[in-house]
Amino acid sequence: MTYALQTLTEEQKRQFETDGYLVVKGLFTPDDVKTIVNIFDEISHEVIPGHFVPDLSAENTDPLKRYPRVMHPHRFNQTAKNYMLHKPVMDVLGDLYEEEPLAAQSMFYFKPPGARGQALHQDNFYLKVEPGNCIAAWTAIDAADEENGGLLVVPKTHDYDIVCPDSADENESFTNHFVKPPKDQKAVPVRLDAGDVLFFNGNLIHGSYRNKTKDRFRRAFICHYANNSATSISEYYRPLFHADGTEANHLEPSLNGGPCGIEFQGDVYH
Repeated sequence: MTYALQTLTEEQKRQFETDGYLVVKGLFTPDDVKTIVNIFDEISHEVIPGHFVPDLSAENTDPLKRYPRVMHPHRFNQTAKNYMLHKPVMDVLGDLYEEEPLAAQSMFYFKPPGARGQALHQDNFYLKVEPGNCIAAWTAIDAADEENGGLLVVPKTHDYDIVCPDSADENESFTNHFVKPPKDQKAVPVRLDAGDVLFFNGNLIHGSYRNKTKDRFRRAFICHYANNSATSISEYYRPLFHADGTEANHLEPSLNGGPCGIEFQGDVYH
């Protein structure tokens, strides 16, 4: 049976299938963006064990320790969960998967001035969605560009195998994994306005620049999704959720350790 697109154009779907990523403009309205800013501004002044633990000491000189990532905010904040299940995003994902998408993860990055970037990597190395793949929906809360730490993607690497990463330069990357692109492929910047969403395949090699500005944050609300027909995912991302907010309990914990072995079954990086 041929799938009929509900939201995307044929050209948009073809771009995702050809390049491994797609930018959809304005999926979050200015009011949506303002609401998200307000939520995470409040969270930035709290300590939430297991989700957000900032270093508020006067001795701290690392901006990412003062503003670390907020992990899985949908697990303690209903508005964050609502935006993880944002209908315009879920509709796009339905067209990309050609089946029901399931929400697996939410994160919020503050990326303050001076913050390190994230070395090139592949998301399904961590999520281990099988069969199928994860898709990320990376929402710009601030305009993102090369100066304030915007995203880099390596086009057409979505067909590249998941590989065991090398060690990253931790002076430039806040994570220690690095996936080297194929020799004939280069990372290119993706410039986004606030409210735009970058969708990308879980095998696509991607990362981000350091924030080189002195006064611009590069905030982003980032969620990962799985196809409903998948049967397993890394334990760290369970439970998953249907669009109506109910749990999807049919995905079992992945027993696939990936190219580096079973020691990478968990996820301490994403």
